[in-house]
Amino acid sequence: MSAPTTPGLAFLKGHGTQNDFVIVPDPDGLLDIGPAAVARICDRRAGVGGDGLLRVVRSAADPAAAHLADEAEWFMDYRNSDGSIAEMCGNGVRVFARYLVRAGLAKPGPIAVATRAGVRRVRVAEDAPDGTPGDVTVEMGRALLPGPDGIEVAVGERAWPALNVNMGNPHAVAFVADLDEAGDLFTAPATSPEGAYPEGVNVEFVVDRGPRHVAMRVYERGSGETRSCGTGACAVAVAAARRDGLDPAATGEAVRYTVDVPGGRLVIEEFPDGRVEKTGPAEIVATGTLDPAWLAALPA
Repeated sequence: MSAPTTPGLAFLKGHGTQNDFVIVPDPDGLLDIGPAAVARICDRRAGVGGDGLLRVVRSAADPAAAHLADEAEWFMDYRNSDGSIAEMCGNGVRVFARYLVRAGLAKPGPIAVATRAGVRRVRVAEDAPDGTPGDVTVEMGRALLPGPDGIEVAVGERAWPALNVNMGNPHAVAFVADLDEAGDLFTAPATSPEGAYPEGVNVEFVVDRGPRHVAMRVYERGSGETRSCGTGACAVAVAAARRDGLDPAATGEAVRYTVDVPGGRLVIEEFPDGRVEKTGPAEIVATGTLDPAWLAALPA
């Protein structure tokens, strides 16, 4: 890992419905944090710990987002906890926006954030009078249901049909009788047909809790089971709506689902024009500095 000569590296820790992230401010794009270094930083025993790392950089300062600089000043460079790059993270972008407001880099209200899946529009609500942070709403883009038909996910000897939903990243959504059927989710559930997801897939297991109210567990590619997945919750809401015969594009009426995740609750709304919005909490819980000696010993 190469970095400017500084006494350590400043970071913050935040979470959205307990999907937690290490936040590294790098406004001018001076840091080069390689996959192995990200994995060490996100290690829950030997590092700071997190489901992923959010590097905060101006879009104009990063080649991956320079083409979006006219639309969004800030780029969320998101890495999974194993160091791999992900296109988007719905909970991560809420935490990212919370950081921008906290740091005085943006004001509550609408904020544009560049991601590898395009620009995401975020609204940060004003804090409550008692200081409780306001919820954050993210425009998650449009859900695509690209097929193919016949997708299945399997854990051990059990298999379930799944719906392929793309929210800028791929999801296989399976409805089950009990969330325990997903097993421990230490390893990725099997998917078929072979080759359907050449770059891996996020897998959601879903049960009903009530009318337009579901609960889920998720295996996130590159991270394992997490306490929440924002794009996954959107994929689940869209899959549940289609299962229930609801399609806003056909009816002209928005559809709203409550999605319980192990770390809390999210509200997902799909609109007739195809837009999907996600609303939920986002918090910054700690700030710190990586020890210079430990930092210097990180792999490249």
